[in-house]
Amino acid sequence: MALPRPVVLGNWKMNGLRADGLALAGALAERAANLSGTLGIFPPATLVGEVARRVAGSPVIVGGQDCHEKPSGAFTGSVSAAMLADIGAGAAIVGHSERRHGLCEDDALVKAKAEAALAAGLLTVLCIGETEEEYLAGRQIEILERQLAGSLPGSGNADRLVVAYEPVWAIGTGRTPTIGEIGRTHAELARMVAAKVAGDPVALLYGGSVKPDNAADIMGIDHVDGVLVGGASLDAGGFWNIYTAGGGV
Repeated sequence: MALPRPVVLGNWKMNGLRADGLALAGALAERAANLSGTLGIFPPATLVGEVARRVAGSPVIVGGQDCHEKPSGAFTGSVSAAMLADIGAGAAIVGHSERRHGLCEDDALVKAKAEAALAAGLLTVLCIGETEEEYLAGRQIEILERQLAGSLPGSGNADRLVVAYEPVWAIGTGRTPTIGEIGRTHAELARMVAAKVAGDPVALLYGGSVKPDNAADIMGIDHVDGVLVGGASLDAGGFWNIYTAGGGV
C-alpha cells in the first residue's frame, strides 16, 4: 500500500540541542493530531530516541539521518538500523548527498544501508541527485539512472521505500530548478522506479531549498508526491505550512 500523500519529511541535519529539539517536535505533534498525509522528522542521532518519545501517540514519523550497513560490530561512532528501531525510530535516510560527496559513500554502500534499514523494518528514504558540474554537462538523467541502478534495494515496496531527488547544487543554496525542469526529471524518475519496483507507485520527493513560499508550486507538479526539507524544517510553523501547501491536513 502506498504512503498517504503528501509525504513531507524534515531533515534537521546537525542542528538541535535537547530543549530546542523537543520543543520543535512537540509543536509539530500538536498540529499533526489528525494527518491526511505523511509527516516525518529526522533529528540528529543524539535526539532520535527522545524525539520519538515526545511525539509518541501522534502520527509523526521519527527517523535517523543515516544508518550503518551492518546490524552490529566494531564500527566506532556508527549507529545501526536495528539500534534506530530499538529507540523508537520508524525511518532512516540513506544516500544523502552530504554523505555521498562529503563522506565518499558510493552506490553499493548506499544500497547496503537501504537494505539494512528495510530489514530493520524502517521506512527507507533513498536520496539521489546530480552535482552542478553534472547538471551543466547535461548528464543529469544519466547520473540519476546510475544512482538508482546501484543504490535501489531489491526488497523495497511502496509503503516502506521513498525516493528523494535532491540536485546537489540546490541544497541549502536558495536555488531551485524551474518547475518545468522538476517536472521533466520526476517524470523520468517515475519511469525508472516503476521499472524496478513492482506494485503501487513509490513516493517521489523533491528536495533542495524547499520553503513555504515555493512548496505549493513544487508539490503541484506531476510525479512530485512530497518534499524533503532541510533548513526550513527547523521552524515548526514554516514546516507545517509546507506540509499544508501540499494539500495535507
